[in-house]
Amino acid sequence: MILDLIQTAALLLALSLLHGFSIRFLDGRPRLTQLASGLIFGSVCLVGMTIPIHFAPGVIVDGRSVLLSMAALFGGPVTGLIAGVMAVAYRVWLGGAGMAIGTTVIALAVVLGLAYRAAWARGRITRKPLQLFAFGVTVHALSIVLIGLVPTQSISQVFAALGLPYLLIMGTATCLLGLLLQDLEARQLNERALRERTARLRAIVGAVPDILFVLDENGRYLEAMTHDESLLYREVESILGRRLQDVLPEPVGDLLVSAVRQAIASSVPVVTEYALDTPGGHRIFEGRIQAIDGDEHPRTVVFIAQDVTLRATLEQERRIAAIAFESQQAMMVTDARSRILRVNKAFTEVTGYGIDEVIGQNPDILSSGRHDAAFFRALWQQLETTDLWEGEIWNRRRNGEVYPERLSISAVRDENGAITHYVGCFTDITRDKASEEEIHVLAYYDHLTGLPNRRLLTDRLRQALAHSRRTGMRGALIFIDLDDFKDINDLHGHQAGDILLTQAATRLRGRIRETDTVARFGGDEFVVLIEQLAEDELTAATTAEHLAEDILKALGAPYVIGSRSSVCTASVGIAMFCRADDDVDALMQGADLSMYESKRHGKNQIRFFDPAMQRTVSERLQLETDLREALAHDQFELHFQAQCDAEGRIDGVEALARWRHPRRGMVPPGIFIQTAERCGAMPALGRKLLEMACIQLGRWALDPAFAGLRLSVNVSAIQLYSPNFIAETCALLERTGCPADRLLLELTESMLIDDIEGAIGTMDALRDIGIRFSIDDFGTGYSSLAYLQRLPLDELKIDRSFISDLPKDANSLEIVKTIIALARALDLRVIAEGVETHSQLDTLIEEGCAGFQGYLFHRPGPASAFEAFMQARHEQPGHARLIAANASGGAADYASAAHGSQAADAA
Repeated sequence: MILDLIQTAALLLALSLLHGFSIRFLDGRPRLTQLASGLIFGSVCLVGMTIPIHFAPGVIVDGRSVLLSMAALFGGPVTGLIAGVMAVAYRVWLGGAGMAIGTTVIALAVVLGLAYRAAWARGRITRKPLQLFAFGVTVHALSIVLIGLVPTQSISQVFAALGLPYLLIMGTATCLLGLLLQDLEARQLNERALRERTARLRAIVGAVPDILFVLDENGRYLEAMTHDESLLYREVESILGRRLQDVLPEPVGDLLVSAVRQAIASSVPVVTEYALDTPGGHRIFEGRIQAIDGDEHPRTVVFIAQDVTLRATLEQERRIAAIAFESQQAMMVTDARSRILRVNKAFTEVTGYGIDEVIGQNPDILSSGRHDAAFFRALWQQLETTDLWEGEIWNRRRNGEVYPERLSISAVRDENGAITHYVGCFTDITRDKASEEEIHVLAYYDHLTGLPNRRLLTDRLRQALAHSRRTGMRGALIFIDLDDFKDINDLHGHQAGDILLTQAATRLRGRIRETDTVARFGGDEFVVLIEQLAEDELTAATTAEHLAEDILKALGAPYVIGSRSSVCTASVGIAMFCRADDDVDALMQGADLSMYESKRHGKNQIRFFDPAMQRTVSERLQLETDLREALAHDQFELHFQAQCDAEGRIDGVEALARWRHPRRGMVPPGIFIQTAERCGAMPALGRKLLEMACIQLGRWALDPAFAGLRLSVNVSAIQLYSPNFIAETCALLERTGCPADRLLLELTESMLIDDIEGAIGTMDALRDIGIRFSIDDFGTGYSSLAYLQRLPLDELKIDRSFISDLPKDANSLEIVKTIIALARALDLRVIAEGVETHSQLDTLIEEGCAGFQGYLFHRPGPASAFEAFMQARHEQPGHARLIAANASGGAADYASAAHGSQAADAA
């Protein structure tokens, strides 16, 4: 029986080891651990109950009390309850006379185990071997008492059968099982603490930029930790368990193994330096190896590797600079006050300075002046902070040439940390810059034509849009596509096509301003970007179309390709921009669409993206074209309006320009004069009108009826300031027989302020030959009275804007009085323009005005009508009759030839 008891105890102890495995595998999940432990303890209990010791029918003795009490003590209520329920269920299933006592023994073991656990938790009892043994004896002594309560048994009989051996064996089993479970529990706590310490260690290692290895004395990797795996020669998983010399290249592996053994042998840290080509690049490491104290075998070491690439590089550079001072790199050494102490031969070759010329000097002698004070402040600040500055800088050679260099300045400190010297090393990078420029050209310019490519055009267009939004100045994007270029390319070959494209690019480049951009968009497409046009929409669009016409003309000229001459016209689309919502893609699309619209309408044409703008600009350009044709086909004519004195006598006449258009009819001067100024036709028009006036005055000079008549002609500013105006006028007078003393040139105040001295010189020269001068529209300009006194004038003409409101407007009346008084003071004749009513005439006469011009007297008409009117005047003597006749619309033949309003005549 005793052997059976020993066998039962041994089985219980062996099976209870399962508890340890469950704890280990389910660590971190307490509820699941308690459940699993309860099942394990219950299962072991059932196994123990299958090999019982029979004392009497229905009376079973086994090790259930040992297991269940320990389950409750070490597993807690959940574990004890699950194991107890399983044991009770099995005992109930077995039945017999001792079933009730058996289930009571089971419950007693669980309850006593929980009581022990509670007392231990409060610190009232410990779990030492003696106490565990006593606890086991107590539990089983009570079990004997309960077994003695079976009807067929007695306590003395049970005790006699089991006796002291039972209590000793079960008490010992309880003690041993408790110690085993206690050891498992302690081991679990130690493992948990070890994992936490390992996690903290890894966190610390991860926060430190160094690499930590644990190696054995043979150089075998046991552990590896790092914050950056790119610093490792191989991945962590691939090196663990392998030796240094098997992983690292020679001689690094052998060097480190030797250092490991030295550290173990000496028990002092060993420091070594080595270099490796890691995934993150070539790195230099400083390794610190320390043996771990202990009796384990093989011995282990901690190996900490620090990335000292930057420091080693700097140290190496300093060593190289000291050893190879006379290298190909220019070098300069200064003291702490930046006085040059030493330079090498390369320095003299790069800078052109001799050694004797720079020793004792400040490096400022090399300054190019391209860098401001802020640049050098930042340089010195970094140098003082890090002992190193590296970058690109512009310096000046002895001959004055400015060149780029790559400069490195290192500060040298003594043992106290004070700076003693500066070492500068630099290289002339002129060729590098040229290479960068070449790369830039390849990236942003078309290799065939040398024009900006699509990328650079897009960038400049984006900048142009931003500038346009800020300034309000308009711009234009002109898309150009060569018509039928493919036919030329296919017919004559790609080489001929390339030559044509190159010539087209040259022509385009010659037609734009330096501030504008012409780019090759691809194939046979070019784009012109025009910036800083006028703020006025119509003016800006007109300028753009003028340029587009010039481009069409240039591109439409024959191309000489070898011995052949080819013609290749172009289609042009224009998109204007200035709006805040303009963007690059939309603008390009608009210009492109308008260009295709041009092709659709027959090619070699211009189309605006905005249809309304297209119509308006086309009308203006058509007017300019018509004006040039009018000059070529003599469509301009002169109308004449008489100038009278207070008694109605005609003593002068003004020549007024008229344009008789074959389709438009009579075009008002207010329209065609502005058009001529805008399109640059004003010089030709002015010369034409002056010539016509001189021819007419030359004819009248031969007629006694007109012999004393003065003729006034308007002269434009561009004529007056022309360097050939004096010579051309003298030649014109001689050619036409026009008497100079009866020719009066009318100028406006505003045209004189541009160059008053030049105007005076020209007027004096012409006055010397007899020509007289008048200020037209006086009072509306900005002339200074001091300048007015110096001008060689004969006449002032009061502008019609001051006459129209007389005599009601007091301000106009005062201005008129002032002008008349001024003319009287300067001994100048006064003519009032735009006199239309008797009240105006009476007021002017009352204020002392002696000359008049206006519809009250005569309407302007052609020369024939004016001559007829002069003849009629001789038949109608008397001032009153003359005024009455004209005021009532008399002289029908003269009036019918007139055209336009008096305001138009003023132009």
